[in-house]
Order: sequence, then C-alpha cells, then structure tokens
Amino acid sequence: MLIDFFYHLRKSRVPVTIKELLTLLEALKQNLAFCDTETFYQLARICLIKDEKHYDRFDQAFGVYFKGLEAIEDFRDALIPEHWLEADFLKNLSAEEKAEIEAMGGLDKLLETLRQRLDEQEGRHAGGNKWVGTGGTSPFGHSGYNPEGIRIGGQSKHKRAVKVWEKRQFRNLDDNVELGTRNIKVALRKLRKFARSGAADQLDLDDTIRSTANNAGLLDIRMVPERHNAAKVLIFFDVGGSMDPYIRTCEELFSAARSEFKHLEYFYFHNCIYERLWQDNSRRFNDTISTEEVIRTYGSDYRVVIVGDASMSPYELTHRHGSVEHLNDEPGQVWLQRILDSWEKVIWLNPSNERFWHYTQSLQMIRQQVGNHMYPLTLEGMESGIKYLSK
Repeated sequence: MLIDFFYHLRKSRVPVTIKELLTLLEALKQNLAFCDTETFYQLARICLIKDEKHYDRFDQAFGVYFKGLEAIEDFRDALIPEHWLEADFLKNLSAEEKAEIEAMGGLDKLLETLRQRLDEQEGRHAGGNKWVGTGGTSPFGHSGYNPEGIRIGGQSKHKRAVKVWEKRQFRNLDDNVELGTRNIKVALRKLRKFARSGAADQLDLDDTIRSTANNAGLLDIRMVPERHNAAKVLIFFDVGGSMDPYIRTCEELFSAARSEFKHLEYFYFHNCIYERLWQDNSRRFNDTISTEEVIRTYGSDYRVVIVGDASMSPYELTHRHGSVEHLNDEPGQVWLQRILDSWEKVIWLNPSNERFWHYTQSLQMIRQQVGNHMYPLTLEGMESGIKYLSK
C-alpha cells in the first residue's frame, strides 16, 4: 500500500524520494503510528515533506488516496471533528438560534443523528427531508433549507446552518506552477542586478590574454569571482476572500519570481498589511511574524512588491479595529506608510481589471498612498512596475 501511495504522491507532483519513503517505513516499524489515520497523516507528512510549500499538494493527494475525497458526495466514512463540540461555539448563537437547536434535542442530539444518517445512507440523495444531500429540507447537507441544520460542503445560501462541515483555509501559493510564467520571467529579468562575489574561481579569459600579452607571452592566468544575481526582492501577497479568483495568476508570478531571484523573501497578509504577517496559510493564526521584525530584518536595498486587489472596507485602512479578522491597534494606512518609509522602492501589483479600479474607494486610497505606483498584474503593467523598481 505504501508503495502505491509513494507513486501516487509522485504522480501528484509531490517531490518525495526513496530515502524519505524508507524513513517513513522505519518510523512505522517503531509503532509511531498505528490504526489512526490522523496520526499516520502527521507522521507521513513529517517524513516525506521537506518544504512547507508542498503541504497543500500533499494534503490533496493524501485525501484522494486514503479518504476518497474526490467523491465529495459520499459522506458515509466521514469523521465528525471533535472541535464541533467546543463550548465557545454556543456563545456565538442568539437566543432564537439556541432555541432552534433545542428543537432537535440539542447540539449533541443533532450530531448524533448525523452520525446515524451517515451510517444508514446508501448513496447520493437530492431533495427530501431526511438524508444527507443537496436541496430539500433535511437538516444535513447543503443548498436546501432547515433552520437548525448542519451544512456539509457547498456554499452558504440561507446563512442558517448551525455548523459548517469544512473549515476555511487559505491555500498557499505554489511556486512550481510553470504554465504562463515564461513572459512574466522575461519581465522580471529586467530587475536582476548581477555582481561578482565569493572566491576568485572562474577564468577571466579576456584579462588572461591581455595580461599574458603584456607579460611578453608568459602565461599570466587571471581569475574572477562567479557572477551572482544580487537583486533582492521582498513580496507581500494578499490571500483569501476577494483574492481567490486570482490564485492562478499569483501562483504564476510567485513561480517566476522564485526562479529569477536568488534573494527572494515572501509573506502573506489578508486585505491589508497590519502588525502580523505569515508564511504558511494553514498556520496563519498561530505561527505569525511581526511586521516590525520584517522591517528590521530586510535592508533598504530590497525592492518591495505588494500583490493584492486593494478591495476592502475603507475602515480597514483608516480606523483602529477596522480589520475584518482581528482587533488591530493601528489602522492599515499606518502600516502601509511604515512599509513605504522603510524601503525606497515599493510597487503594488493589482490583479483586478484596471477598467474598474475607480469604483473601489479603498483601491483609490491605497493607490494614492503608494504614489500612484499601483500597476495592473499584466505583462505591460509588470514591465512598467519593474522599470520603476530598476531605477
């Protein structure tokens, strides 16, 4: 089974090696995981994945191989996450909503009934008032209506589900996406800055010939250090929400930048840069990096690129506690200004259609703050932005 799983990972473009597979086999011999899918998942990811950027692809491949997640409508083998039963969930409900839950006998009874339906159901179901499915008035499923139901998959329609099956996660950008990146690479190359550094270990043919001629024909070998791309780039990516339609475009940019720049650092944010950033979207709530630390760490010689659609409530830019995700002590504009004051060259690449920019107030505010150095995330826009960064 593990051999097939190994080849499945390779087919899913997860870069695993025989050595890593042997490490996993040795860990299993030590009984580090036994009869528990979650424990095996954690162990396999530790042994097989050496770079966090591959976590997303590993998760998808693992789900398809072991849980059949491609058959999204088959929920008979689904597990109920324990955190559904946390007490703080009830704190977010109104008195009316709590009363509706009690109509089914309470939250425990509702979950227990779901478990029974999952065990009894034989296949996909649409409509009706009992089975897990789509439409209808069953309390379990999606795209139907039930005031005390549990939504399983799908999109919120009536906003009345008691609990949502899936936990929303922002997907990390994949820097191995190559489709459509060739022209982006050509544009980025204009920002590259070459310098010779390190030990003198390469033959300088022109200088050797010149020195030998000046030395009456006696060979005088001249060496020079290797040329390296000395350009330093810092990229901030907006992820989640209104940026979801632009994931592919941002992946192409990320992939091209990773291949073109040796000194590249990246961070994620949501809507606007505030006091915290992160590099792994699956751990963005508990593994963050102070924005002030980023400012202190990367010198003024870095060129900064911010990627986002700049579409949000203006309050996120102008007001304390304006963020949609946390209680920010300082407005977004304050943090943007700190970015602008810390690095001489900053541009904003916007993936949304430039024809509609004037309809968004927050976009106009950010565009003005960055000195009109907001460019569309198109080849023409990138070339204009890179030209400014290169000056």
